[in-house]
Amino acid sequence: AQLEESGGGSVQAGGSLRLSCAASTSGGTYSPDCMAWFRQAPGKERQVVAYVSADGSATYADSVKGRFTISKDNAKKMLFLQMNSLKPEDTAMYYCATDAAPCGNWSPIYENYTHWGQGTQVTVSS
Repeated sequence: AQLEESGGGSVQAGGSLRLSCAASTSGGTYSPDCMAWFRQAPGKERQVVAYVSADGSATYADSVKGRFTISKDNAKKMLFLQMNSLKPEDTAMYYCATDAAPCGNWSPIYENYTHWGQGTQVTVSS
């Protein structure tokens, strides 16, 4: 499967953005059990933002709790990230990632994911 993110951009602090991640497949079965958003700021490691399991239960990084919401549309093979009350420290490249394994303790670790998008840049100015 190929993943493609969209929706990034430049906003002022306090603003909102909604990221989307679309999956395309060239046949075969694509049924990820765990879907996630990661972000990577310049000079820093890629870090988990949020992930959602097959049953819809979501887990968030402490830094985004109460501001970001992860959701998905299985029928359309889409993953979303609604980002509100954005802060300058949210500036980063945002990536979606999926894996066939059920979400678990491994989910915050980016190396464990099979499918990745190319990323979409989010820049928040103060």
